[in-house]
Amino acid sequence: MLRLAACLAALCLPAAAQDRVEVDLELVLLADSSGSITDEEIAFQRQGYAAALTDPAVLSAIANTSYGSIAITYVEWGQSVSMDIVVPWMVIGGEEDAREFAGIMLTAPREARGRNAIGQALIFGRDLIEGNDIEGWRRIIDISADSTGNFNGPSIAEGREAALAAGITINGLAVLCRDCVAGSGGGGRVGLEAEFEEKIIGGLGAFVVAADSPAVFAESVKRKLILEISGSHAGRPVAAKSP
Repeated sequence: MLRLAACLAALCLPAAAQDRVEVDLELVLLADSSGSITDEEIAFQRQGYAAALTDPAVLSAIANTSYGSIAITYVEWGQSVSMDIVVPWMVIGGEEDAREFAGIMLTAPREARGRNAIGQALIFGRDLIEGNDIEGWRRIIDISADSTGNFNGPSIAEGREAALAAGITINGLAVLCRDCVAGSGGGGRVGLEAEFEEKIIGGLGAFVVAADSPAVFAESVKRKLILEISGSHAGRPVAAKSP
């Protein structure tokens, strides 16, 4: 009787509700494409994300989720009127899907530019999650930046509150240095992780991962993705830098 009632209830649902794709995680990757980022650095960032997403450890984490799949979109953000969906929502259920996603990301032209608008980027990410036809157990915005400057559009506090009010967790990748030698301490943005913790991240299990050189960028992205996909974290808001 209960099963019959459930079936009848499903038939009464709007078609859009029945067509929603169910996954373990909806993940918006918001990558910094502001004026401080050169075209070469954009290419490097994309290569890092592509390498991480197709890494066997990340694919294993996806396979071990409840549904065996997650939904991801890759967005580059600049000023408030320059938000670019580089790769639209895709359900990733294995290596073939991940490689297709990576291929689109690596070949798409750069569109987003301008001075930092982190608040608008967070709202844009919120809207992408709220407006898709995907139902995820968990919903995360993952934003990378080399500063917490916000020069136009809504404030970071407004963007953060908009995402949190929708039940979305915000995690961060603090890019401390793009051209210094790992571990040298030269040129890195001191205190950026703490700024991310104070101003940007929020929600259940929110955390920051830091990248302090090109050599560790892909590894930092990989580690962050594994934490997000698996639903586990270090139990503190700031995760240590990769060695």
